[in-house]
Amino acid sequence: MDKVYIIAQKTDAQSDAVGHGVKLSRQLEMAPEVFAYSYEHLPDFEHYIPAVTPVTQAAIVKKAKQAAEAKLAQLGAEDVPVHSLWHKHLYEHASEAAYNGGYSLMVKAIHDSDRFMPTDWHLIRHTKTPLLFLTDNPQLTGDDVLVAVDLGSNSPVKQQLNKAVVARGKALAKATGGKLHVAYVSRMHVVINDLDLVDNATVAANARERFAHELAALELPEEQIHVIAGDPELCLYELSCRLKAQYFVIGARQRKGILGHVIGNTAEAILSKMRSHVLVIPAFDELLAQENS
Repeated sequence: MDKVYIIAQKTDAQSDAVGHGVKLSRQLEMAPEVFAYSYEHLPDFEHYIPAVTPVTQAAIVKKAKQAAEAKLAQLGAEDVPVHSLWHKHLYEHASEAAYNGGYSLMVKAIHDSDRFMPTDWHLIRHTKTPLLFLTDNPQLTGDDVLVAVDLGSNSPVKQQLNKAVVARGKALAKATGGKLHVAYVSRMHVVINDLDLVDNATVAANARERFAHELAALELPEEQIHVIAGDPELCLYELSCRLKAQYFVIGARQRKGILGHVIGNTAEAILSKMRSHVLVIPAFDELLAQENS
């Protein structure tokens, strides 16, 4: 059975990653496991009383495990394994552990309802496992799943990502009982929009005709396929709000550059604005190169 790597939330203010993760795991017919991460800066007692630091760490780790187990007990999910860990950089351990452990999905709560925190961005840039971020946005009231695809690229990486995000979106919609919506945004430069040099509706109609074969292959009702012309960041945000989509699925192509792992500027901009639960499907260039060699 496929496994789900659930990162336990640290505060009551965050979305309930454990509760939502366990429920979604059952809907997807996967096996959940909970990982409670802890790290705090401790005063340096080692020069005076060497035993203090490890004992304190052990107490903090134990408390985190007990909190996760208590939450699972409330859910009637006492059989779900709990792993309590001490790590300064959560993203480094979680990214590798989820991939090496063969997990099919990682689940984490966004730090608050408005933004991704540095740890979240590090996870997005490093994860090799599909990564679901949960938000406690009170406007999130719908059941539908919105998937963003990039039909305008001939890149094998982008084409592979399109297939992956649609497949994941279909699985989510089937498991949660929502409708699947697929969106493609034909990018229009903001200057062109401001000057009204081109009619957006005409561009969208041309795009729908150009990609008619790809759109037909989705086998979805016409009202669940959205072809839009404009700025992807704004268009996808407005569409998700209009649909009240519970989940938004997007592919993120990850590269390794002089500043470390990065993802595309467009993907980052879209993720920064989105208010739905966000499922990021990663694609590492080096891994894809190995698969295609």
